[in-house]
Amino acid sequence: MLRTDQMWYKIGGVVMALADQLKISPEQALAIFYKSKTCEELHDPDTLLYTFSDNYISDEVIAELRGL
Repeated sequence: MLRTDQMWYKIGGVVMALADQLKISPEQALAIFYKSKTCEELHDPDTLLYTFSDNYISDEVIAELRGL
């Protein structure tokens, strides 16, 4: 599991990737991310989602938004 500071860094990278992919502000991306099931999974050490790239995780959020 990541330390708290490492998790914040990871979340920042995911949010910035999400903002870039959706062409929205980082603040909007952060709000979307925190409401997502993917965020919940990122904080669950059993999923090991934190080991994946920021772009992969942001793609998961987008797929979740699209209902995939």
